[in-house]
Amino acid sequence: MKRSRQAVVLSGLLAALLLLCHVGSAQTVKISGLITGRNAANMTVQTSTDPRVVVVLTDTTQVAQIQGVFKARRKQMSMTALIPGLQVQVEGSYNGQNELVASSVKFKGNDLEDAQTIQAGLQPAKEQIEQSQAELEQQKAALDRQQKEMQEQQQQMAAAQEKIDANKAAIQAANKRFGQLDDYNIMDEVTVYFANGKVTLDSKYKPQLLQLAEKAKTITAFTIQVKGYASSAGSASLNQRLSEDRANSVTQFLQQQGHVPLTNMLAPGAMGESRQVGNDKTAEGQSQNRRVVVRVLQNKGIAGT
Repeated sequence: MKRSRQAVVLSGLLAALLLLCHVGSAQTVKISGLITGRNAANMTVQTSTDPRVVVVLTDTTQVAQIQGVFKARRKQMSMTALIPGLQVQVEGSYNGQNELVASSVKFKGNDLEDAQTIQAGLQPAKEQIEQSQAELEQQKAALDRQQKEMQEQQQQMAAAQEKIDANKAAIQAANKRFGQLDDYNIMDEVTVYFANGKVTLDSKYKPQLLQLAEKAKTITAFTIQVKGYASSAGSASLNQRLSEDRANSVTQFLQQQGHVPLTNMLAPGAMGESRQVGNDKTAEGQSQNRRVVVRVLQNKGIAGT
């Protein structure tokens, strides 16, 4: 009888211990950091103590922008607002794979606008980095030839090598700054054009967009990027709004008719009058500039390239 009571007591203590362990494992965690990458329903966040926290987004994850002088108001936002370069505050709990399953994601004031500006300026920076890398390769080849042909120029070559090392350091610093923002392969692309002052999607482009959406769904961890543009005719503020409305129009079609999940869409980019591809002094050039460019992207790390 005594042993039976002891067994009951031990069973109760064991059950309590297991309950405490379960409660501890589901403990709510809060982190703050910079989004450095986004793959479908996952994103990576760099904090002050951890360079890479994997955050899992679910259908119940609440996304909000904190507004007001005292940061007391919250504006509910789409999950597509969570783009690389955005400072966020994440609350959730870790799963068995040491991934933080987010219950809420918040960001302040104009941080989203700042992140979109970073993305808008990313391509020129990438081209500049590639140009610098090509120049470095040429310089190194010239130095190798000099080393073989003219040993007496060792001092001059050493000075040139220092310059190469400095340029490499600058490129590495730039690559670190942009992180995964430019680490994508373009798998497909469609350009949609709009009439002057119009934001409604022309029906002739719908089959192309539907075909792009279907192709995207066959690509592992795809992301769709939508950027709207305007010609320089009219005021800059009006053109900025037109580019935003055009991008939103295409994005809504892809989501509603193409059935592209929100987690696979980047926030529509409003590029305004930037990146003019045609001569805005002619009617033909203006029509080329009133456009939305849709791209299907895949992270190079996933693609193995």
